[in-house]
Amino acid sequence: QVQLVESGGGLVQAGGSLRLSCAASGRAFSSYVMGWFRQAPGKEREFVAGINRSGSSTYSADSVKGRFTISRDNAKNTIYLQMNSLKPEDTAVYLCAAGQYVGRRPGDYTYWGQGTQVTVSS
Repeated sequence: QVQLVESGGGLVQAGGSLRLSCAASGRAFSSYVMGWFRQAPGKEREFVAGINRSGSSTYSADSVKGRFTISRDNAKNTIYLQMNSLKPEDTAVYLCAAGQYVGRRPGDYTYWGQGTQVTVSS
């Protein structure tokens, strides 16, 4: 089992940057595929970015390509989401997730954090 805790959210102006972190505790962090999702009020949970076990392969939603970068440090049991050129439509709760299979659907992931709020003002 894996416990996930996100941090780094906050209020930022449009065009600004934030770096989110997700610290994992538990066993065998490096055996999990990891992902970031986001959920705005009244909307479904949306895939943002994912990364394979070694960190050698990443994939992201079209809406964030070129602006967001996912990475992981297996020695620190942590993944990151570097978010640049933020837009008001990026406002949401951002959640990290761990699973066994590469995927873009929430159902592809088994473990979830509580989320961190990101608010982008115009």
